[in-house]
Amino acid sequence: MKVNFDIECTPEEARAFFGLPDVAPMQERMMKELEDKMMDNLKSMDPETIVQTWLPATIQGWGEMQKMFWQQMGMPGSAPGASAKPKKSEDKK
Repeated sequence: MKVNFDIECTPEEARAFFGLPDVAPMQERMMKELEDKMMDNLKSMDPETIVQTWLPATIQGWGEMQKMFWQQMGMPGSAPGASAKPKKSEDKK
């Protein structure tokens, strides 16, 4: 035998029915406090500091990132032993 119950209620009504506390006022206070702290931190940081915070620690600046890019692309002069022109292979007939 199978019995199904369909109960229509709001989340607030369900919490009250089960005796759970209403945490909405606490969540609102915490979100407001978090928003205030984030706004204070953003105001105190200049754009350069924000970018340095977001970039990985291994990249110290845009110059380093550019060097890494050129090395990955295999561009001449980017890595030790790289030549400016590709070597021509001799055709053997």
